[in-house]
Amino acid sequence: MLNRTPLRMPADSWLRWPLILIVTAMLCACGFHLRSSANLPFKSLYMTFAPTSPLGIELKRNILASGNTQVLPTAEGAEAILQVLGESQEKVILTTNSSGRASEYMLYYRLTFSVTDAEKKELLPATLITLKRDISYNSSQELSKGAEEVLLYRDMRSDMVQQVLRRLAALKTAQPTEPDQPAAATPATAPDTAPVK
Repeated sequence: MLNRTPLRMPADSWLRWPLILIVTAMLCACGFHLRSSANLPFKSLYMTFAPTSPLGIELKRNILASGNTQVLPTAEGAEAILQVLGESQEKVILTTNSSGRASEYMLYYRLTFSVTDAEKKELLPATLITLKRDISYNSSQELSKGAEEVLLYRDMRSDMVQQVLRRLAALKTAQPTEPDQPAAATPATAPDTAPVK
């Protein structure tokens, strides 16, 4: 004879679903949104990044994901041109230990760029974006700290892409608007006087 016992759910599963629903509701309430694709005010863009630049590759991927802007290989035919004026990474000693060796570093990632239109009119003047992260250092963990540094620079690169995209999207308000049509001439009205009887 088969012994049929009721199927029992683990005790923690009854708590898991309400907890998931509460966390989801809290994220929605606080305005949390996933990063959306860029919505740029021009249909085509040329960027002067080097072909192998990791930042240029990631920025191009994000722009193409929007579906409404093409990244052209040359400036010819581009509605906007993003001119890279400087890109650098820097590692600066932040603190030292009692023996005078570095115990903490500050990592800097800087990008300077400007944006012009097809007629070389400046849409965005030279703009500097500086990102920084601090990282501790231990000579006994040199390999893991090196990997952590690579990850931090990668994180800063992704952050830099979002910063650039926000500035490009903000150019929407800087685009020249169509001149207002002259108002139709209205006939001059005579002074409001009562007719003489």
